[in-house]
Amino acid sequence: MEFQPLGDPLPHIPDDVTVPQFLFDTPHEVRPKRDVKTPWLIQDETGKMLYEDELRYRTHGLANALATKYHIKENDVVLLFSRNHIDYPVAIWATHRLGAVISGANPDFTSSELLYQLEATKASIIVVHPDALSIALSAAQQAGLSKDRVVIFDTPGIPRDVYDSHETVGRLMEFGLRNKTVYKERRLSPGEGRTKLAFLSFSSGTTGRPKAVAIPHFALIANVIQIAVHNKVHQDYCPVEDRRYRPGDVAIGVLPLYHIYGLVINLHYILFCGMSLVVIPKFNFVEMLKSIVRHRISHLFLVPPQVVLICKHPSVKDYDPRKYVRMIMCGAAPLSHELNQQLFEMFPDAHIGQAYGMTETCTATTMWPIEKKRGMSGSSGILLPGCVARVVKTDGTLAGYEEPGELVIKTPSVALGYANNAQATTETFIDGWVRTGDEVKVRKDGEVIVLDRLKEIMKVKGFQVAPAELEGCLLDHPDVSNACVVGVPDDYSGEVPLAFVVLTQNAANKVKDDPAAGDAVKKSIMKHVAVNKIHYKHLAGGVEFLSVIPTSPSGKLLRRVLREEAKKLRPSKPQAKL
Repeated sequence: MEFQPLGDPLPHIPDDVTVPQFLFDTPHEVRPKRDVKTPWLIQDETGKMLYEDELRYRTHGLANALATKYHIKENDVVLLFSRNHIDYPVAIWATHRLGAVISGANPDFTSSELLYQLEATKASIIVVHPDALSIALSAAQQAGLSKDRVVIFDTPGIPRDVYDSHETVGRLMEFGLRNKTVYKERRLSPGEGRTKLAFLSFSSGTTGRPKAVAIPHFALIANVIQIAVHNKVHQDYCPVEDRRYRPGDVAIGVLPLYHIYGLVINLHYILFCGMSLVVIPKFNFVEMLKSIVRHRISHLFLVPPQVVLICKHPSVKDYDPRKYVRMIMCGAAPLSHELNQQLFEMFPDAHIGQAYGMTETCTATTMWPIEKKRGMSGSSGILLPGCVARVVKTDGTLAGYEEPGELVIKTPSVALGYANNAQATTETFIDGWVRTGDEVKVRKDGEVIVLDRLKEIMKVKGFQVAPAELEGCLLDHPDVSNACVVGVPDDYSGEVPLAFVVLTQNAANKVKDDPAAGDAVKKSIMKHVAVNKIHYKHLAGGVEFLSVIPTSPSGKLLRRVLREEAKKLRPSKPQAKL
């Protein structure tokens, strides 16, 4: 059967505007009225506030400078390689004003990981946080991108030589504002928003190296409206003090804005709701507690490791965020029943729940019901307006209520596919439906329960990690002849990678009778991955030697066999009752 949403119908979604035109210039029936005295963005460390008019000016100034100095034009790609910054959204909107495309990269990437994204997107300019400048310059050089096309965000304490030798976003804005406008803002024809590319956001999909998910302007706009309708932000559905989202509320912006959860929900949806966003460059838990108190933050958007800290970190008692926090959403990975219960006890009056989504669906497809202050433990919520779901059993038939199977979903916020990867696109995007790779069941009350991950992707601290990517890296190590990577449970990260490795004959002979040599080889293998991959892809689960990797008759890795072996080697600890 097909599962339909239970809530309000979806209103008109404009398909002839870009993301910044939607945010700045387009009235909508479900958009609450913003108080002009409410800032849009707040810089965490300084308290600097940016209001609508200033954001318009900054967006125009940067767009004009990008067009004038760098000749950014239709469909060019601007790559943002930065921690959260108060001008990060401005860079997005300025790029879109020109009809160009944004690709956000993790600022903790190694040079080789950034080079991969540069080459995959054919980016023509990099905007980088000074902290990541050396990595950006190295990758740019290898990609054939000149040094003058690496622009830095203005941050306090930039060394004078760095400031003098690189163009900055702030100087570009000033240049663009004082000079004649040379660009014509990109306007869309009716329906064009459904296909006009806005973002190339990277996701591991189901296998292999990260893939560029092609997201049109319409997808982000649709998801913002879906979430707004679901949460009744435009309705007086209950006393104002109990409403989940209210104009003037203050949200934390600690989720990375290059990640789809941070980009769509934490940034654009919050601004659509008439709220303020406190932009925090880098997550530090104690500093986050200080920010909650300093800015009286009411809304937290988190991932499970951050929830673990809220429940267990001793510093929580020193700041008591309960005075201010009235909503906590957790996404990117499932939250355990124990953590849910602890949150409920710690914040007895707050709205608390989970949501489910993918980069391929431009974020959320389910969310806990607005009628319930507390989401049901173990549930990802109910379908958002406009979403339709199927649960496909292993025999290909459709499941009914309470029957497990793969979640396949249709939503107006669907991406266009994977850029330059027709095979992966046809495997995941099928006639308007998206295969999620997650096993779920749907209860009769509409709650969607995620049971297991059918695809091979691991979720480490909420980030996708493809085993095949790590296996490719391992095979570059001189002592490794074959490898298979699986995830093992971890209290903090959810799961972490464990590598099963077959050594070359020379390495195997060396370690056969010498445990110390074996330990040295394991450390060398782990270091090799650490040097070449971002921190959450490191082999925190360790390395185990095998004489042979089990495979099917066709040569496919039998990963499930090694998952079972991993359970014996790294048994799960019983979850403490929090």
